[in-house]
Amino acid sequence: MTTTKPQSRTPGRPTGDSPLQRERLLDIAVQAFAHDGIKASSLRAIAQQAGVTPALVNYYFGNKPKLLEAVVKERLVPLLMGLAQNLRQVGDEPLALVTGFIQGMRRIVQDHPWLPPLWVREVLCEGGGLRDMLMGRVGPLVAQMLAERFASAQHRGALNPDLDPRLMVVSLIGLTLFPYAAAPIWRGLFTAPELDDEALARHTLALLERGMETPRVP
Repeated sequence: MTTTKPQSRTPGRPTGDSPLQRERLLDIAVQAFAHDGIKASSLRAIAQQAGVTPALVNYYFGNKPKLLEAVVKERLVPLLMGLAQNLRQVGDEPLALVTGFIQGMRRIVQDHPWLPPLWVREVLCEGGGLRDMLMGRVGPLVAQMLAERFASAQHRGALNPDLDPRLMVVSLIGLTLFPYAAAPIWRGLFTAPELDDEALARHTLALLERGMETPRVP
């Protein structure tokens, strides 16, 4: 009778290691950061939620700053890079850019509902753990690119001259991430099931579309 020898572990490699374990730990970490805050989320608590030992979290990430860096690099930045790539492909017309941003954010939030609370808690709030880290990476990806395209459209007469192209980006972010983050409040207030994410996207687009129009010449 032939016996199978148990596979030996690499020295220093803790029990429970698997190719998918690291991805699962990142998913749990980003959820914890969004709902409990970065400061309040310890590696031990993340390990407990994942049902693994703290040693396994340390094995993959070493410490909390490195875990945070991995969350930004592997969870946040790819989402925003994908949004930026889609916006580059929609053309230069302001309405197409605004529609692409609103619908793109809708899809992102549907697939990653942790993004709005994480953004509000850790980017917008003073002392947020992601503000400095994200501003240098996200700004050029989406915000500056959109502002430049809006400015170009305004220069050729395709955007209301009373608008500031930079503040257009601020308005877009304010009319997408804020409502999603506050959805439990206003959906509870109005108790209207028809006010889903698609209804919010249509409303936001309708709100912005008229304001972007160039004034009619008498």
